Amino acid sequence: MEIITCNCSDCEHRSCARHVPIFSQLNKVQLERVLSLIKRRKYKKGEIILFEGNESKNLMIINRGKVKAYRYTPEGKEQILSIYSSGDFIGEMNILINQHSTYNAEALENTHICMIYKEDFEKLIHDYPDISLNIIEELVKRLEKTQSMLQSLGTKDIESRIGTMLLDFARNYGKDNKEGVLINLPLNREGMANYIGVTRETISRKLNALQEESIIEIIGNKKILVKNIEALSQSV
Repeated sequence: MEIITCNCSDCEHRSCARHVPIFSQLNKVQLERVLSLIKRRKYKKGEIILFEGNESKNLMIINRGKVKAYRYTPEGKEQILSIYSSGDFIGEMNILINQHSTYNAEALENTHICMIYKEDFEKLIHDYPDISLNIIEELVKRLEKTQSMLQSLGTKDIESRIGTMLLDFARNYGKDNKEGVLINLPLNREGMANYIGVTRETISRKLNALQEESIIEIIGNKKILVKNIEALSQSV
């Protein structure tokens, strides 16, 4: 892990504040104050950013890369809770309510994190209450997404779970082209299986079935082309 003091006034990483939803209502002067507090860290793929049970002393904003939040079941199986990417934040629990982290966070690829120390952030939200409101709004969205995922795991069949996951990936990581929506997958096959509570073999088999139906096209291990988004939506 490399720690860098970020000179946000003249580097590309100033977007870590300007393009982050929780700072969206700040004016130029307020944003400059946020930017002055930022330190930047680089994490390599597979490096743990945050451990479950540990106290986080920073609000961490993802500037570049992807991060998975996960924990382990009593049986020792990895349970993926969410995938975060540019503009998302982690480490908020101790910042807001002095609670230790309820999940692990791991870099899925080389990732740049812009962080603000807890003491500095507490002063920010005291001076700019809109930041707190924006964080609460984002946490409510996360809770709704988690509840939706839990409902999916409990009530939907495997095909529906896979369809829901692919549609979510298409919205967040897909790019439209003339053939459909090209998804740069944030997870490998094992990660996808853990995300929706099935085995890796099941994921591979069901993806192959969708490909045979010309709904998707598997492009190596990293990409999937959704050729028929309507048919995929109907499977959910």
